[in-house]
Amino acid sequence: MPMPRKSLLVLFWMLGSLVSFAGVALSVRGLQGALTVFEMLAIRNIGGMAILAGMMLLAPGPDQVVRMVRPMIHLLRNAAHFIGQALWVWGVTVLPLATVFAIEFTTPAWVALFAVLFLKERMTLFRGLAIALGFAGVLIILRPGMESFRPEALAVVLAAVFFGIQITTTKFLTGSNATWTIMFWMNLMQLPMNMAANWSLGHSPLILGSLSWDIWLPVLGIAITGFLAHYCLTNAFRHGDATLVVPIDFLRVPLIALIGWLFYAETPELPVLLGALVVIGGVVINLVAEARAKKA
Repeated sequence: MPMPRKSLLVLFWMLGSLVSFAGVALSVRGLQGALTVFEMLAIRNIGGMAILAGMMLLAPGPDQVVRMVRPMIHLLRNAAHFIGQALWVWGVTVLPLATVFAIEFTTPAWVALFAVLFLKERMTLFRGLAIALGFAGVLIILRPGMESFRPEALAVVLAAVFFGIQITTTKFLTGSNATWTIMFWMNLMQLPMNMAANWSLGHSPLILGSLSWDIWLPVLGIAITGFLAHYCLTNAFRHGDATLVVPIDFLRVPLIALIGWLFYAETPELPVLLGALVVIGGVVINLVAEARAKKA
């Protein structure tokens, strides 16, 4: 029996998302030591704006793309995303890739918590279970109090919290702003944030002055895959609901673990994989429960 067209589209966009997120991590590792965290993120913003500008020329009514609604929510969303991305990128430079991606998957637990606190959504038994398992998974990965504890991993935990704020505020914006509008203002607002942060640390705010020809490949990689990762994921959600998209997204953990092993000789630790399974289990249980509740 052939796969439905919608499922094929979800699979296509999710494969693009998986490859792009892996590309971002590889590009960050390739730029490590050559550029600062904020220079890497600024290049991502410049690449995103360049790609969007090209797409806007082909789209009808480009003025509609840049017309934002609820600007203060845009500012809050992008401030949270700016902090979360900076912490995540720094984590990629100091931690095994599988550890970073496993901790990042606690983001849905934070989204569920913030949705209850700020969007006044109902706290169900399964949402509570997803949050509890998310926190339990983090404890398994971090192993606080043990010799193997890496305090740097707390930065990635904090990144997941800010990603949770970013996704929660995105829910406010999607009803009144197009996806392109959100992405356009994301890059336009975060570029000066990254330049200012770079300058505050004693580096030049003129990001392009730090570039050299020997790092052209990872520079191109982070500029393109940084945009494509979110563009592909957004399109996947457009063609399928979360119960189909999110389980495919979880393939990021074994994929990045394989990449870490092949390129950097990183052997995933058993507690990291076990903690990731606990986190993923909580998210899947909640997704299935919410899907059943919608059908009832």
